[in-house]
Amino acid sequence: MKAVIVNFRGSRRRKSERQMILTIEGLDKEKSKALLGKKVAWTSPGKNKTTIAGTVSALHGGKGAVRVIFERGMPGQAIGQEVTFAQ
Repeated sequence: MKAVIVNFRGSRRRKSERQMILTIEGLDKEKSKALLGKKVAWTSPGKNKTTIAGTVSALHGGKGAVRVIFERGMPGQAIGQEVTFAQ
């Protein structure tokens, strides 16, 4: 399943560094509920392959997007990149 980081979670004046919004290809709101509590991991591009793990915490909106809380702050370069689900 292909999941892509869309943006930081936040409001007009404030962004959450550890919380990201993910869209998952082919899933709607009802199917996304099954992903709550699953582990995800993002691996940075480049020479030093840093991996940051996170957990799916909640649904976001009505189209099947989910909110993920990562262990530490995510860099801006993560937006638009894929994450992998742990088995």
